[in-house]
Amino acid sequence: MADTLTQTPSLTPAAAARVAMIASKQTKPAILRLSVEGGGCSGFQYKFEMADAPEADDLVSETDGVKLVVDPVSLDLLEGSVVDYVENLGGAAFRVENPNAAAGCGCGSSFGI
Repeated sequence: MADTLTQTPSLTPAAAARVAMIASKQTKPAILRLSVEGGGCSGFQYKFEMADAPEADDLVSETDGVKLVVDPVSLDLLEGSVVDYVENLGGAAFRVENPNAAAGCGCGSSFGI
């Protein structure tokens, strides 16, 4: 059995700070839901949304008091991933560093296995 501590998707401190700021503005708990859906230019795409609470079967990780929740179906495609928040000349966005992705696209929001 794999060590779940090394496989758990997580947030960088920059991503946690951004989620906390968004949650504060929306007066919601600091919980980011990351899931995977079919679609995008590479086969799968990431979906981010603020959550009110984790579901009973979600995997939950925490960084600086901010929770990242992932459903069991998406977890297979997201094991070991790290969510970062980056700002550059092209804009600002959450980015997923996914060790399971064999291909990606220029927009950074979709991937292939």
